[in-house]
Amino acid sequence: MNSPKLPPNLSSYLQPGDRVLLFDGECNLCHGLVRYLIRADRQAKILLATVQSAEGLAILTWLGLPTGPVDSIVYLEQGHHWLRSAAFFQALRQLGWPFRLLALARFLPQRLADGVYNAVASNRYRLFGRNDGTALPGADLPGRYLHSGFRRSR
Repeated sequence: MNSPKLPPNLSSYLQPGDRVLLFDGECNLCHGLVRYLIRADRQAKILLATVQSAEGLAILTWLGLPTGPVDSIVYLEQGHHWLRSAAFFQALRQLGWPFRLLALARFLPQRLADGVYNAVASNRYRLFGRNDGTALPGADLPGRYLHSGFRRSR
């Protein structure tokens, strides 16, 4: 399957075939998810970016998604993207065992999975708190986050 051609503003740091998880950099729950993902993704298959970053905003714009307040994680792979629970389950499929077992939850009815996702997402700041978005989990690990002018070697 061919990936769509990347526009020049993305091709400086994103390559066709890259897997990217966009998350809310101000959300403590999202930070916990990313810490879990970094621990589980030992081969660093999934790149990370916050929806507030220049890279995240450029990807959202390219995908035709809103760039205002974001209530969903976004997973991008091979030019396709997933939102909400589908994004979470698709990202889990890239991980090794036993983490990959959690991806079996993708067989739940999407309406149910997204209903639970939306309920948690709409209350995430109240339940888990909010941060200023500066101390990103795993930011000290080279090659985990997308950066302009940086291209990860394959």
